[in-house]
Amino acid sequence: MAKDTAPPANPNWRPATKLIRGGLKRSQFQETSEAIFATSGYVYENAEDAESAFKGEKQRYIYSRFSNPTVAMFEERLALLEGADLCRATASGMSAVFAALASFVKAGDRVVGPRALFGSCLYILTDILPRYGVETVIVDGTDLDQWEKALSKPTKAIFLETPSNPTLEVVDLPKVAEMAHAAGAMVMVDNVFASPILQKPLELGADVVVYSATKHIDGQGRVLGGAILGSHGDYMDEQLRMFVRHTGPSLSPFNAWVLLKGLETLELRIERHCKNATIAANFLESRKDISRTLYPGLKSHPQHNLAMKQMSGPGTIIAFEVAGGKAATFRFLNALKMIDVSNNLGDAKSLINHPATTTHQRLPEADRAKLGISDGLVRLSVGLEDAADIVDDLAQALDIAARG
Repeated sequence: MAKDTAPPANPNWRPATKLIRGGLKRSQFQETSEAIFATSGYVYENAEDAESAFKGEKQRYIYSRFSNPTVAMFEERLALLEGADLCRATASGMSAVFAALASFVKAGDRVVGPRALFGSCLYILTDILPRYGVETVIVDGTDLDQWEKALSKPTKAIFLETPSNPTLEVVDLPKVAEMAHAAGAMVMVDNVFASPILQKPLELGADVVVYSATKHIDGQGRVLGGAILGSHGDYMDEQLRMFVRHTGPSLSPFNAWVLLKGLETLELRIERHCKNATIAANFLESRKDISRTLYPGLKSHPQHNLAMKQMSGPGTIIAFEVAGGKAATFRFLNALKMIDVSNNLGDAKSLINHPATTTHQRLPEADRAKLGISDGLVRLSVGLEDAADIVDDLAQALDIAARG
């Protein structure tokens, strides 16, 4: 393996520096930009060297399903930003969610989670885990009494999103984490909506943080990726490491390199996203043809004060309900000229989707109603375009939808 010639990361670096310099490893060629080690395997000087590597007596790269230099740079950089000891990168956000849970729970264990989850996350909790004998209890994430009742019994793990997808519910993470720990549970938080810039779950009581790096971390719609972060210990060092190693949800070196480049501009992009989202949310709240606007930065948000306490910024996502139901909502979506209809989020481009017929369409209508996912609800991921152009596009599409 090429000798690492880059200076070691300084843990006292500020976030902007960590995003540029964290985890940097240079080969003997002294490249400025991180290298892409596009290799599946590695060679050994001799048979004894291979034997020593597989016994774990010598730390080196063995196979890129296990580890890879480019992937390792991404893992170290994100861990430095998050304030975590370790990061395990995966091929997608959902592979990170599944690996985080499946590596830890077993038949007879109990998992608690909120009703307001991304559709695929809810599927793992309520469909997949019960097949293997795991009991799953679902609560209203904003109701501390329901959390207290659910956590009155010994529990192996809780898994939650805050803010949630798509209605931006905010969970009181410190209080829920305290109850979970009293029940013996590990606290796992999907932090994708807030991003590692706006919220630090580990500082709020979480044990494990999960990301879809596809979203803000890449932020330009190019690649898939996921990450799981936590502290040294049996879970991160053994259980999760061996699960990822032997089940193969490995991140490709090229995708890791793209995500490294995404981290370099993450702080700058999030700042612009939030600025634009605040302008768009205030505009939407002023429209009479919008039944409700959900954005943590608005004082009208049910958990506004909590959101501003837990997050350093208001976020990049807005949920709002178009008056007139599905027909009016589809007229609005179809009239947009710049904003793209897409189920992705955290992109440089503004993207909008209709959860009831896309990401949450498999949920029964009654369950969608409990979550506030009406036929008029849309989720807007505010991009980096000029805020005036975003507002103009929303305005003209709403005017067309209102005319019928």
